[in-house]
Amino acid sequence: MTVAAEPQGLNFECETGNYHTFCPISCVAWLYQKIEDSFFLVIGTKTCGYFLQNAMGVMIFAEPRYAMAELEEGDISAQLNDYEELKRLCLQIKRDRNPSVIVWIGTCTTEIIKMDLEGLAPRLESEIGIPIVTARANGLDYAFTQGEDTVLAAMAARCPEKAPMVEGEKKEKNAIASLLNFGKKKEDIATEESEYVKHPPLVLFGSLPDPVVTNLTLELKKQGIKVSGWLPSKRYTELPVLEEGYYVSGVNPFLSRTATTLMRRRKCKLIGAPFPIGPDGTRAWIEKICSVFNIEPKGLDEREAQIWASVEDYVKLLRGKSVFLMGDNLLEISLARFLIRCGMTCPEIGIPYMDKRYQAAELALLEKTCHEMGVPTPRIVEKPDNYNQIQRIHELHPDLVITGMAHANPLEARGINTKWSVEFTFAQIHGFTNTRDILELVTRPLRRNNNLKDLGWDKLVKEEAKV
Repeated sequence: MTVAAEPQGLNFECETGNYHTFCPISCVAWLYQKIEDSFFLVIGTKTCGYFLQNAMGVMIFAEPRYAMAELEEGDISAQLNDYEELKRLCLQIKRDRNPSVIVWIGTCTTEIIKMDLEGLAPRLESEIGIPIVTARANGLDYAFTQGEDTVLAAMAARCPEKAPMVEGEKKEKNAIASLLNFGKKKEDIATEESEYVKHPPLVLFGSLPDPVVTNLTLELKKQGIKVSGWLPSKRYTELPVLEEGYYVSGVNPFLSRTATTLMRRRKCKLIGAPFPIGPDGTRAWIEKICSVFNIEPKGLDEREAQIWASVEDYVKLLRGKSVFLMGDNLLEISLARFLIRCGMTCPEIGIPYMDKRYQAAELALLEKTCHEMGVPTPRIVEKPDNYNQIQRIHELHPDLVITGMAHANPLEARGINTKWSVEFTFAQIHGFTNTRDILELVTRPLRRNNNLKDLGWDKLVKEEAKV
C-alpha cells in the first residue's frame, strides 16, 4: 500500500558547481533555420569555429546561412580596424546572400576584449542598407539555450510599434480577402470572423518548428483567442507589432531575458503561465491565457484525457519509477512536472539557472502536481556541483538520469540508465499532439534495457559495471 506524502513546499538549494553545458552560440543551429531570411555571423576565435563545425557539421554542405568571423592576434591586440573588417564581411554577405537581416553573435572573446559591437552596428547598418542585430550569446551565460533568449531580446527591440500599410498594400489585402471569400455566403464569412472573441492583441515568443507553431495557434483558436504574431517570425520582415499594452506569453522556460525586455522596453503585459510541455502543461497554459482574457475554456478536460489515454502504453513503463535531472538546458522543471504527472518520482532537479519570477507559474504547477500525485516534492538545486550529484545518484539509485552528454557514458558504464537532455531541446515537445514524442524519448533507454533483459545481456552489463 502506498502512503500519500505529506504536503510540503518546494525546497531550493544552491551549489557552486561548474556549468557543464554547450556554448550558447549553438542557438545559431536552430535560429538560422527558423528565420528564413536571416544570416548569422559569429564573431569569435578558432575555438568557436571548431565548436560550430562539430555541433553543426551535418549541415556543412547545405550552404547554411551562418558564418564565422575569426578573430586573430591583430584583432585582439587592437592593431586592426574592427569596423573595416566587419564591413568587408558584411558586404560580402550582402553580395552573396542578400539577407533581410544580419545577426552578429558576440562570443566570450568579444566580451573580454570589450569589442563595441553595439556601437559599430548602427553605423555599418546605415552604410550597407541591411539591418544588423547584435546579440551577446556567449559562454558567460548559464545554459546554451540562453543564446536564443539573447537573440530574441535583441529582436524584440526591432519589432514595429505600428503595422505600416501603404495604399497599395491595402488594396492587395482587400483583393486577397475577396478571393478567399469568393463563393461564400455573408453568413459563413460572419461565422468565421465570430470564431474569435474580442480581446487585446496577444504575441507569443519562443522559437518552435512551424508545425508546433500551427498546433498551438489552433489550440488557442478553439478557445476564441487569436494570436497576433510570433517572435521570432519565419521572416525578419514579418516581425510582430508590439504596442504598449499588448499581451505576451512565452513557450519556453529559458526566455526570461526576452520577457524582461518585452515588459520594460516595449511596455507589454506578460502572462505568467506554465509552459505548454506535456498535456498537463498545455492545458494549464491555455487556461491561464483564457483567464486573463475572461474567456471560459471549453473542452480541455476531454482533450487532456484523450491524450493521456492515447499514450497509456508509454506511461505504464514510467509509473512507479524514479527520475533524476542533473541540469543542462533549463527545461528541467517542466520535464520533471510532466514526468511526475506520468507517475514517476523525482528526488532532485538540477538546473543551471533559476529565474523564480519567470517560472513562478511552472513552479506552482510542479508543487500542485506533486500533491495531487501523492509524491514528495523534489529538491531543486541551482548551479549543481556535478561531483556531489554523482554521489547522490549512487545513493538514490534512480531508474533514469536525464543528463548532459558529458556524464551520460560514465553513468551508463556504471549500469545507470541515462537520456541526453540536449535531445529535448531539438525535439518537438510542445502542445497536446507531441506528448508521444516526449515519452518516446524518455522511455527509449528503459525499453532498450527491457529488450536486453529478454536477451540475457543485462547480467553481462552488470558484471562489466562491477569491474
